[in-house]
Amino acid sequence: MAISQKPQPGEPLWWVDRLWKELSERRRYADTMRQYYSGDHPLPMIPDKARPGFQRLLKQSRSNYVGLVVDATAERLQIDGFRLGKDERVGDQELWRIWQANSMDADSDLQLTEAVKVGRSFALVAPNPDDTSTPLITAEDATQAIVAYESGSRRRRRAGLKTFVDDWTGDIWTTLFVDGQLYKYRAPEQQVGKVGPPRWEPREVEGEAWPARNPLGVVPLVEIPNRPDLLGEAHSEIEDVLDDQDRINKTLIDRMMAQEFSAFRQRWMTGYEVPTDDTGQPIEPFKAAVDRLWVIEDENVKVGEFQATDLRPYLDSVESDVQHMAARTRTPAQYLLGKLSNVNGETLKATESGLVAKVRQRQRPLGEGMEEVARLALQAAGDTRDLLALEVIWHNPEFRTEGELVDALVKMSTLGVPREALWERWGASQTEIVQWQQQADQQATRILGGDPASLFGPKPEVTVAADGDSG
Repeated sequence: MAISQKPQPGEPLWWVDRLWKELSERRRYADTMRQYYSGDHPLPMIPDKARPGFQRLLKQSRSNYVGLVVDATAERLQIDGFRLGKDERVGDQELWRIWQANSMDADSDLQLTEAVKVGRSFALVAPNPDDTSTPLITAEDATQAIVAYESGSRRRRRAGLKTFVDDWTGDIWTTLFVDGQLYKYRAPEQQVGKVGPPRWEPREVEGEAWPARNPLGVVPLVEIPNRPDLLGEAHSEIEDVLDDQDRINKTLIDRMMAQEFSAFRQRWMTGYEVPTDDTGQPIEPFKAAVDRLWVIEDENVKVGEFQATDLRPYLDSVESDVQHMAARTRTPAQYLLGKLSNVNGETLKATESGLVAKVRQRQRPLGEGMEEVARLALQAAGDTRDLLALEVIWHNPEFRTEGELVDALVKMSTLGVPREALWERWGASQTEIVQWQQQADQQATRILGGDPASLFGPKPEVTVAADGDSG
């Protein structure tokens, strides 16, 4: 039975309606950013009378540069592990086991890409009824999740809402996390054009109380924001260059129209009387083609041609707008323009310094969200350690040649940098680091045990022939 009474502030349904409304407003922003990223840009405007004839040209006039801006940033955001405690030289193996058990080593890349693309993504943590030592972690889309914070705070989560459309029934399902409880609701799918929140009713699950107790005691939904500000808003990486993309598309459609109608020389003719048919309609006597030759016997007829339209200004305009986009987003120009030749390593490093600095800056707020997800996972697994010192181990966003990197690591080793840190800087995964550490420890144990020759492998076998010769 649907609930008709207007909810009061602080009540579960009040939270559901409030968060649903805010999520609906965010969806429009996220959908716009997602469409631009995928190349589905708004078509440039042209006069209505010309529209039917130019649909083909319009569809060919879009060139997706903003998608490259997102990918250039997201491909350098990669989580290699988590470190817990100041005394740990390698990543926490138990946390990485939980992380991999939930496929988060792959899904975290999707999360970070979505955050860069639409401004934020989410993660949901829950106890695992089948294995209490391995809690569940799921990556959530920005159009299906939202978190409300305590008044005046950007950190303390007050409530959270997870919503989606059930594939079988088409109903809207939501779960509200508030006050240590889980409230589950459902509502019929909203009709197009309908105003107002859905008509919620309790969604009861067999064998589960309603409302259900939240075993974690806190809102298990965590926001992972990109470019957050002090007011709690998050921003897409391409939010402020959409006008540049629209301007590029407009220039492209102008170029396409110029190519279609004036890129080739157009001819003119004077002194020629156009013949007509029996109804008085003019007859077109000349058809231009590569294999056709016009022959006019009347010496009073003059024929000439107009100059073809120069397309270079259109190309220069696009390149100028792309360079502006590259400067604003700190994306190396060679990513967007594809121009790179005879460039040495130092020059290439300098051109990417802005992008590397931006990625390092983005890692901090994104890492705070990921760290909170990791803390909740360890708490759900019953870990009693101090989790405040937990930090994300990010993959080095700077691209270097092997020679440069090895030379830098050798110099760092002379300064006393631990080998585990050098392996991490090399780009080895946490699993590889543990394996190398174990192998190094085993070798050290053999040396201390008086068997240094074992470092060089097994001794070659020597056979003695019957006549006394060895072989």
